[in-house]
Amino acid sequence: MLQQTQVSRVMGRYPRFLRRYPTVEDLAAASADAVHESWAGLGYYARARNLHAAARHVVDHLGGVFPEDSAALARLPGIGRYTAGAVASIAFGADEPAVDTNVARVLGRVFRVRGRRGSAARTTALWRLASRIVPPKRAGDWNQALMDLGATICVARRPRCPVCPVASVCRSRPR
Repeated sequence: MLQQTQVSRVMGRYPRFLRRYPTVEDLAAASADAVHESWAGLGYYARARNLHAAARHVVDHLGGVFPEDSAALARLPGIGRYTAGAVASIAFGADEPAVDTNVARVLGRVFRVRGRRGSAARTTALWRLASRIVPPKRAGDWNQALMDLGATICVARRPRCPVCPVASVCRSRPR
């Protein structure tokens, strides 16, 4: 629900969604219309369709057990590399990177990664870098910290460099 949606918009809906679908089996058994109705107001309805399809896949093909590694997670409908890394690291403690837009911006600035934003070469370089610096046994915390840093301090426009906790090592900070 939080993917490309502000926390404030999700806060009231998430608990209701979990009450309606407390298990992956409940979500898988629901009709597409019911899931769509539960998602109403959040936009990006493809996310709801993909979540529903992933739940059905987990129930129908994986015995109701979510895979714990990012490669297996990425094979679920609607789960890409970023989401697979985030889920594997945060939910299952896997030592996996999770590079979203915020993390890419932070890493790109701190390490002054060259290349055009969004290019395949730069994206590959950022994922390689992220893979090398993930702290063992702390990947979930690390990934969340980078996401938060990019969402609150190292923002796209007018980054707040004077209060940034990594300003002293940032290769892009104003001198």
